[in-house]
Amino acid sequence: MRAPKLALVVIGIAFLLCGAVGSLTAARLSNGGFVANDSESARAAEILERDYGMSGMQLVLTVESDGGMSGAAARGNEIAQQLRGDSRVSRAVSPWTDPQLSRALVSRDGKVGLIVADVRGDENHAPGSARELADQYIGSRDGVTVRAGGQAMIWSETAEQTQKDLAVAEAIALPLTFLLLVWYLRSVVAAAIPFVTGVVAIAGSSAVLYLLTYVVELSVFALNIVTAIGLALAIDYSLLIIGRYREEIAAGRVRTEALRLAMKHGGRAVAFSGVIVGIALIGMAFFPMAFLRSLAFAGLAVVALSIVLALTLVPAMVTLLGDRINRKPLREAWPVRESLLYRIARIVQRRPAVCALPVLALLVVLGAPIFGLKLGLPDDRVLPASLQAPQVGELLRDRFDDNATGTVHIIVSGQGTDVGAYSAALSRVPEVERVSGPAGTFARGLPAGPGDPGASGPDSVHLTVGTHLDPYSDQGTRQLEALRSVQPPAPTLFGGLAQQAGDSTTGIEEGFPKAVLWIVVITFALLLLLTGSVVLPLKAIVLNVLSLSATFGALVWVFQEGHLGGFGTAATGYTIATLPVLLFCVAFGLSMDYEVFLLARFTEEWKNSGKTRADNDNAVALGIARSGRIVTAAALLMAVVFAGIAVSGVTMNRMLGIGLAMAVLLDATLVRMVLVPAFMRVMGTANWWAPARSRPLLERVALRE
Repeated sequence: MRAPKLALVVIGIAFLLCGAVGSLTAARLSNGGFVANDSESARAAEILERDYGMSGMQLVLTVESDGGMSGAAARGNEIAQQLRGDSRVSRAVSPWTDPQLSRALVSRDGKVGLIVADVRGDENHAPGSARELADQYIGSRDGVTVRAGGQAMIWSETAEQTQKDLAVAEAIALPLTFLLLVWYLRSVVAAAIPFVTGVVAIAGSSAVLYLLTYVVELSVFALNIVTAIGLALAIDYSLLIIGRYREEIAAGRVRTEALRLAMKHGGRAVAFSGVIVGIALIGMAFFPMAFLRSLAFAGLAVVALSIVLALTLVPAMVTLLGDRINRKPLREAWPVRESLLYRIARIVQRRPAVCALPVLALLVVLGAPIFGLKLGLPDDRVLPASLQAPQVGELLRDRFDDNATGTVHIIVSGQGTDVGAYSAALSRVPEVERVSGPAGTFARGLPAGPGDPGASGPDSVHLTVGTHLDPYSDQGTRQLEALRSVQPPAPTLFGGLAQQAGDSTTGIEEGFPKAVLWIVVITFALLLLLTGSVVLPLKAIVLNVLSLSATFGALVWVFQEGHLGGFGTAATGYTIATLPVLLFCVAFGLSMDYEVFLLARFTEEWKNSGKTRADNDNAVALGIARSGRIVTAAALLMAVVFAGIAVSGVTMNRMLGIGLAMAVLLDATLVRMVLVPAFMRVMGTANWWAPARSRPLLERVALRE
């Protein structure tokens, strides 16, 4: 690099600016985005808010007293009246102000009453208002205890917990990462290069997220996920370039020539790897949920940032630090054929079936639980039990006949439509407690109370279906299907959390084949251009899918089914719908990251050989020995970064952190060190096969330095 000092000054100024801008990011992030805007539940919610003044975000306050409802009457009535007069609330009901709803709003033991308030605003603004309202009322006074829950409170506490978790993750990941870098590079000075690059990546990632909030709606989860990806990739790419530089130094080249070759070969691998990771992340844009689309755009921007830092900041620091990063004997100078990884590769090549079959069996066993995968949306159980929302959620599930969060809303088209018979038929569906509308309140097919005149809108009629079932449970799903099977008098729209969960699952099922096709086809094409082989890209994709399946299966077994205590989380019997997509796209890209490192080295060794079967085995063994050290070290460092996410108090983040760490470690050890050499030994020179007619074209369009 000709002007390293200037480059560092420019990057330093950018770092300070990014740090200042990035500090504003959290306040601009969205709390929701798990359901498509054009889904049925979203359209129903829009009508409810527009025509009936009902926000889609509920705040549920529990008012509890040992003296029962009479003991809590004064406090409960006071809160309900204040909420009704608050401009932030569109509607509030309670057993003290609405006696006809007492059966639904009073616990079975008569000690807890509910105040259910609809908070104005969308999923980005309602949670903040809910937090302000909750802070006014929660706590104990005169023997009465008030707690806050409901969907609005869940989102509020999720956002708060996510920000806290980010600080914890960075406090864990950064020191451990630096220590591991010092251990691997055997130099504090050398370790400073990827560490500084990672820190700059964190600041840059936060600033990128802030700028993107003016273009797309970004999820609050992006703060942890995208920052971790940026940190991991920045360190990963830095390590690759430093490793190649030190390898060239060990071969006797002068510093300028060593850096040139490192950027020529290592820089090429970095750029190519970044493209592969970016392609995998773009896969999330094929889904209709704003949550996934926002992560696709944010992830793509952060990958580009990581590449830029690796190709600018790293060579600038290497140039300025000079020989100080190489003072101790270099690992790269050790005879490669005496290294442990080289010996392991040769052992696998001598007995490929004996080594590979047990690994394949293990991965298949780990992946088996994936066939029991069930999808749902996050509820209060994603949060630590010490917070308000999960305490209220548990209380609702355990002590109430009617689940206030499980209400199903039905919009029947047409003004003044006769819905009496329809309401009665709906109320006969098993586990339905009541159906309320303008024609009356019905229970088990019979009239049970007066109607609600406010349930007639300008162009529709609104029916409310009360149930005690958890909207995310299998029973809640079956009940929704039964309700939908009742013949309506006019076209209908269904809303509520059960319908939202169904819409989210449908969106995932429709988008997944498109995303997989995009990722697989483009990845295959790029690896074909890198290697000139048809076989190696297919091998890479198959092995990658195999390791990802094992990761998915293990997560289902632990978190969905609750084995091993769910690693400290509450098992709900389903997996958050967006998580498999997120994990697949991110983990696929990161796994291909290491595949590119190895394939680039295999190809380099193969092209410089006599292209015999023995040369194939030698290229693989040497490639693993030379790149495998960096792949293993980078995987360990990346796992540490993701482990920082895994300590999160939010179940989704914990699952993602553990899943990504597991996927990376499985891929860098069992897959790359055992299955890859075994497969390539069995295939021999066929690894490099391509149709004869395509070879001239592949040679012309091949990706070169």
